[in-house]
Amino acid sequence: MSDEEHHFESKADAGASKTYPQQAGTIRKNGYIVIKNRPCKVVEVSTSKTGKHGHAKCHFVAIDIFTAKKLEDIVPSSHNCDVPHVNRTDYQLIDISEDGFVSLLTDNGDTKDDLRLPTDDALLKQIKDGFAEGKDLVVSVMSAMGEEQICALKDIGPK
Repeated sequence: MSDEEHHFESKADAGASKTYPQQAGTIRKNGYIVIKNRPCKVVEVSTSKTGKHGHAKCHFVAIDIFTAKKLEDIVPSSHNCDVPHVNRTDYQLIDISEDGFVSLLTDNGDTKDDLRLPTDDALLKQIKDGFAEGKDLVVSVMSAMGEEQICALKDIGPK
């Protein structure tokens, strides 16, 4: 036994995986799946019959939750697919900077300043107009696989 102390570099990450495995045959419509390293929401699932080599196949049609691109994948139903951990958090909007970043208030009173305005034009207009009118706005931020994006907006009344 040695008496040396071990020092570990902390990266502020618990080492939790960004995805978890799930059998392809158990993934349903409106669930999530990783296709081509992108987190996606499943919009259509069809399962083919077992062929002469004995594997039923699942055909997934899914939409990337951040870019809204349509992706497809075919996986044997007995195989595992990666499923992203998707979190949705609400933050109060404090400020919008000129360079397109938003300042958000977290639940514990800190500010979060590392998020850009959404690329969706309708949502972007709602946020800018509501903020210009001085409304109290709450934005929903979806995060998965190390990416975050504003995905929805709630108006909680005037200030």
